[in-house]
Amino acid sequence: MPAFDVVIVGGGHNGLVAATLLGRAGRSVIVLERRDQVGGAAVSDTVFPGFDARLSRYSYLVSLFPAPLLRSLGVVVEIRPRRIAAYPPTTGVSFNAIAQRVFPTLTEPLRSREDFRALVGDGAAWSSVFETPLSELIERSFADDLSRGTVLTDALIGTFAPADDPLLRQNRCFFYHVVGGPWNVPVGGMGALSGALADAARRAGAQFVTDAEVIAIETDERTAEVSCADGRRYAARDVLAGVAPHLLAQLLGEPAPGVKPEGAQLKINMLLSRLPRVSGVSSEDAFAGTFHVNEGYEQLDAAYRQAAAGEIPSLPPCEVYCHSLTDPSILSDELRARGVQTLTLFGLHMPARLFVSDPAAKERAVAATLRSLNCVLAEPIEDCLLGIEALTPPELEAELGMPGGHIFHRDLAWPFAESEAEVGTWGVETEHANVWLCGAGARRGGGVSGIPGHNAARAVLAAR
Repeated sequence: MPAFDVVIVGGGHNGLVAATLLGRAGRSVIVLERRDQVGGAAVSDTVFPGFDARLSRYSYLVSLFPAPLLRSLGVVVEIRPRRIAAYPPTTGVSFNAIAQRVFPTLTEPLRSREDFRALVGDGAAWSSVFETPLSELIERSFADDLSRGTVLTDALIGTFAPADDPLLRQNRCFFYHVVGGPWNVPVGGMGALSGALADAARRAGAQFVTDAEVIAIETDERTAEVSCADGRRYAARDVLAGVAPHLLAQLLGEPAPGVKPEGAQLKINMLLSRLPRVSGVSSEDAFAGTFHVNEGYEQLDAAYRQAAAGEIPSLPPCEVYCHSLTDPSILSDELRARGVQTLTLFGLHMPARLFVSDPAAKERAVAATLRSLNCVLAEPIEDCLLGIEALTPPELEAELGMPGGHIFHRDLAWPFAESEAEVGTWGVETEHANVWLCGAGARRGGGVSGIPGHNAARAVLAAR
């Protein structure tokens, strides 16, 4: 049985970051990836046969990836700002100032809640974001429905919750979406970023095995054994799990940690012969940044209530943007000459429960979402379509192993310790001394950030 210092289960971007850092530190590392390519959700694919367009099929923007971390990895990928971004209205809380103080702590050991609050340094901001439902801040700051809804959308990406959710799931999502700054486009698509991360890991000595589905992890707390579906087994001192905590429990043969996560989004990738017309603004201006569609405050609430009742929202809220306006390199010369463009749509309040037992639900959801989009266009989107692909939460679970299609692997957690025992840890620890979380489900996880991968590597190096 081959033996390594570290086995990384899952070759997503976080696993690649960890592999690089551990390989550089002299550890022998192997990455086991279930699919036929590494990158996880941060990949590019030629989605539409006959068209040479490499779309960021799953995740599609970068915000939280610390620039110093990218530089330290030796990764050279242009992260390009969009010419126009949908900056939400100001709430009166200085999130830029807060971000400058707290963002660097995401790649440091966890601070206590009290220390993190002192770092925020603004009692009103602390109360508004970390202690009371976000609805109170939004409703206090804005009188008009559209401004309220525009701000709320940052709290609902991948999160199925109302604005006044007492569990504050929407607040946690909002924090991570605003603390990282503008959402930028990786030139060449997400696959360019993952490819560069994989190259860095290889240079650091990491080995890769694709088509390697892990089915079990056994540990005696000092050494571990990882088994694959094809019978291959690997021994290691440490195992880094780039999979969701729910799936990790299954691999360890343990009870699941709580209820199964539930994703809540409909992702639609489109290839267009041209951009559709929009009344009152040029198509290039409308779609260069985030174009909000039926995301008023009351519309978001109505859609949530319909979905919570098991119904596809009658007017699904969604947002779209055109990657190829900022980065035409994802299109072939021939497609660019023809004026072809891409359009990425992210639909909110589409929980997995709507699709699990109804084979026709996806078709109805896509049709409703396109009707919603057409409400704000000067012509039907269908007049421009060359190809369309839709991905529901159950399909994301089947393709990427995300339980319930949850893009953050589970509900996001606060970026500080919530118990005395967590203070000084890295937020990647499990109940086993040599098994570590290395994916979006870690504390300070979610998004395309590399932060969980960095933190998992640091935790292993500190322990060994």
